[in-house]
Amino acid sequence: MTRRAAGRHLVAALCLLPVMVLPDAAAADPALQLHDDGGAVLAQLPMRDGAEICLRWSHSVTGGAVADCFENNAGQLTLTRSFLHDFAAGLGEVAGRGRLVSAQDGGYWIVDINEAMPANSVTLRNGSDHVGHTLAAAGQELPLSDYVARGARVRLHLNLHP
Repeated sequence: MTRRAAGRHLVAALCLLPVMVLPDAAAADPALQLHDDGGAVLAQLPMRDGAEICLRWSHSVTGGAVADCFENNAGQLTLTRSFLHDFAAGLGEVAGRGRLVSAQDGGYWIVDINEAMPANSVTLRNGSDHVGHTLAAAGQELPLSDYVARGARVRLHLNLHP
């Protein structure tokens, strides 16, 4: 075998070896993670500094649209605004917590809430199918019912080093 042929065989053999890529934790982007009641990560969406992810659902009584929108504010999960289709049961403005503005297509936004979530987390129970809790960010939608049963407790957590 010539030297050139031996070199080609060596290159071909090296191409067949598995490639190991070691994760670089410092380079990982923060993510909003969906955890089950036991703490296992079920899904996640990227959430870089300044990014917004909204938890949307339909009101369990009226069926109208509701949303809570969170931002990664320098590593802190922060509730920045909420959408209300009307002032149905359990919805409305809380004095001293943001300001109310009319939404262009109806309903209301409470903006400038800027409330830091304790432990970078929000815990909730996944609603029934007609409630349809869904995470939405940058054109992506993540229906919670794809990951947990109705009535199951879930936790949304901003993980800075997934």
